[in-house]
Amino acid sequence: MEKEDNFGDWYIDIVEKANLSDKRYPIKGMNVWTPYGWKAMSNIDGLIRKELDATGHDEVCFPLMIPETEFKKEKEHIKGFDSEVYWVTHAGLNELDVRLVLRPTSETAMYPMFALWVRSHQDLPLKVYQIVNTFRYETKQTRAFMRVREIHFFESHTCHVSEEDAQRQIEEDVEILSKIAKKLCLPYFLSVRTDWDKFPGAYYTVGIDTVMPNGKTLQIGSIHHYRTNFSEPYGITYENENGEHKHVHQTTYGMSERLLGAIIGAHSDDSGLIMPPDVAPFQAVIIPIISKDNGPIVAEAALALAARLSAYGIRVKLDNRDARPGSKYYDWEIRGVPLRLELGGRDIENGVVTFARRDTGEKGAIELRNIEQGVELLLKIISVSLSEKAEKSQISKVEDMDSLDSIPEGKILRFGWCGCEECGHKFEDTYDLKILGTPYLPEEYSGRCIICGKATDKPTMAARTM
Repeated sequence: MEKEDNFGDWYIDIVEKANLSDKRYPIKGMNVWTPYGWKAMSNIDGLIRKELDATGHDEVCFPLMIPETEFKKEKEHIKGFDSEVYWVTHAGLNELDVRLVLRPTSETAMYPMFALWVRSHQDLPLKVYQIVNTFRYETKQTRAFMRVREIHFFESHTCHVSEEDAQRQIEEDVEILSKIAKKLCLPYFLSVRTDWDKFPGAYYTVGIDTVMPNGKTLQIGSIHHYRTNFSEPYGITYENENGEHKHVHQTTYGMSERLLGAIIGAHSDDSGLIMPPDVAPFQAVIIPIISKDNGPIVAEAALALAARLSAYGIRVKLDNRDARPGSKYYDWEIRGVPLRLELGGRDIENGVVTFARRDTGEKGAIELRNIEQGVELLLKIISVSLSEKAEKSQISKVEDMDSLDSIPEGKILRFGWCGCEECGHKFEDTYDLKILGTPYLPEEYSGRCIICGKATDKPTMAARTM
């Protein structure tokens, strides 16, 4: 199955062949994480935890179920999620007095507690995060990691003394995103969503989108500035230095298992996965090349090689199965291990280890005496190469437009928009494309709205979405 010809079918095929997820669980859209897929996701979680911990966030874990009374306190929020939530109505045979929601996201679970935790300006900023499962009734065709009904989800929630301090948190979130995306080798766009597409209850939303090979965008996360839209209904206040009670200003930042789906789509090829070294379950796989004469010697040398690399901090797999080398090459190629290391009798005699890169197929040799540093360097080179290739691919998918006479297929459109909701809806309804929003980071632009012709200094982008 070829990636460029039919991305949707290719994606499903690759996920199954690499054994990342099993969709046969008897609830549609609630898939089983298999060991290899869970290792990859856990590595992504580890990168997220590292960055959040380094910026003063504390990890928490809130209950799964939210009382309907709390869920409905913010009217825009309930309106946005009402059609997607799962309701719990009974406990055993007893009908509940108050229905419970399986969290679609955690604002309404956390904020009643924040009202208890925050009392004084000395309690601020409050910065917490959790990595949990959320539940949304996805009505479109489900697809592993991209569209599921039980979602592995990261979310940070913060409270601040002022709108300005909350805005500084948004800037920190953007920096955190940059560091995580670099490890995933993923390019992305940051777009301020339209008012009709922002998160329910948000003052504004920044969407984080990456581009798939078919020219559609995949939203991999979002950052939200709430002002006091949640703190007012939930009574989250603090006493300032003057003894006055003020409502906190809040932000959230969320990403999901779509990050793994984006990695698959952005980097992999017709032969299988290509995993970025920082998230690959195994960064290198060792294949002993054994003959009749050297079996014990090669086996012992391969075991020693694995021990050296592991002690150095490299995630390594020694494949000592009783199978042909070619069969092993195929298995690990599908799973996208960044580096294959081959060790045979001649390699041992020459004091080298033969390598093959998964991303380019390049082959060569590393001196055995410097194997740790050599593997480390190659993994860094692979990361840079994957990032550059993905960035180049994303840029190639963007096309500037000054008229709507002809809409190209498989492209992200960039054009002028006056910001008027009427023009935005007219564009989306006419061309069946979604406006992603205006750039979060300033861009120089001078043009006219592609719908009404009014002068504008901001571009917007539109695309078909996954």
